[in-house]
Amino acid sequence: MRYMIIVKASEQSEAGQMPTSAHFAAMGKYNEELQKEGVLLDVSGLKPTSAAARVKFSGGKRTVVDGPFTESKELIAGYWIIQVNSHAEAIEWAKRIPAEACDLHEVELRPFFEMEDFAPGPAVEAAKELGKKLPNASHIKR
Repeated sequence: MRYMIIVKASEQSEAGQMPTSAHFAAMGKYNEELQKEGVLLDVSGLKPTSAAARVKFSGGKRTVVDGPFTESKELIAGYWIIQVNSHAEAIEWAKRIPAEACDLHEVELRPFFEMEDFAPGPAVEAAKELGKKLPNASHIKR
């Protein structure tokens, strides 16, 4: 089971404030633990929404809206993608995040859809074939 652990944006992250060296050290230790246990697939921080854009779709039209975006409670500052055996295991890993050292107040865990979640059919088979061609797609079940 793959999960995304979503780090919510804060006023500091939206202001473009870079993490401190203590923050990097705490997160680095946690990331090493994830990697050692073989559950870490990807991890990254995101630039503030002042560097972002949204594409809105309505009535066949596409509208581009440049950031920054103001609803900071709904914004993402970073993420981990982990592969674990259960929802409970994903929660346990999330609980181990060094939140106090990094001034985190909340993360969200979201499971990915896996290919076996979908009914068999030509579109699913085509998606599996596409997955074989993607770089770093070892997590995609073929």
